[in-house]
Amino acid sequence: MIYRKAKITDVEDIHALLAHYAGEGLMLARPRSKLYESIREFSVAEKDGKIVGAGSLHIIWEDLAEVRALAVAPEYREKGIGRTLVNIFLEEARNLGIPKVFTLTYQRGFFEKCGFRLISKDVLPHKVWKECIDCPKFPNCDENALVIDL
Repeated sequence: MIYRKAKITDVEDIHALLAHYAGEGLMLARPRSKLYESIREFSVAEKDGKIVGAGSLHIIWEDLAEVRALAVAPEYREKGIGRTLVNIFLEEARNLGIPKVFTLTYQRGFFEKCGFRLISKDVLPHKVWKECIDCPKFPNCDENALVIDL
């Protein structure tokens, strides 16, 4: 398994992976345009030339970042790929000097196993919600907010 920063040529594979889970209602969909705009935030897991996992670390402010769009291909789940990607993002946040990382997710149990703890969405700063206006579930967000202090 190779873990690396994503390239522009990975966008279609990342989009397909995210669309699969969005179609099942397990995560929010991401338009291609947003993936292209944020490609520098993404890391991928690659096996035999195929993208089998992806996710991103999005910087919110000087003291806060978000793990976003984390997905692992169904046939590669339960193999530690998601956890490895989360660890990569946490290490990246540490290296940047960011003391806190959060996620908004439907996969609460997975993130709790990675050391995150459940919090009220109300404690997150308003800056977190700037992109939520484009979400089809706005303003009735039903995702769980979890955070980890580094």
